[in-house]
Amino acid sequence: MSLENLIYFARNYPDSFHSLLHKADGKRSEWEYPFAVAGVNISYMLVQMLDLQSGKMGTKVSSQFVQLLREDEMAFDNLFCMAFQMLDVQWLTRQASYMEFNEVLKSMRIQLEQELTVGSISCVQEMPSFRLLKR
Repeated sequence: MSLENLIYFARNYPDSFHSLLHKADGKRSEWEYPFAVAGVNISYMLVQMLDLQSGKMGTKVSSQFVQLLREDEMAFDNLFCMAFQMLDVQWLTRQASYMEFNEVLKSMRIQLEQELTVGSISCVQEMPSFRLLKR
């Protein structure tokens, strides 16, 4: 699934994808997060956060995601792209190193959950962090 998410990211947001792949933006630490491994972790985090493995959709976040999915069948892929970009922004802001990856991932998840549940959004493109993505 993560590979499919990365392919979608590369095809639909090539500028952001290549910028992240080549770590082109900002002052980087010596020990960066591995790109593909970060993608796998983001996909897994989204499945957990959206409660997709249980199929119950019992949380506010998972309920909101179902609404987004009704409007956009690519909502999961778009969330993945946005989450990856959010992770990198937080990475740079914190000047994080490889050992801080899980902390940054957790912080990004909290921000993503807040954006999903605060206010009324009808598609991923209306979320505040979506504007970070470049085509």
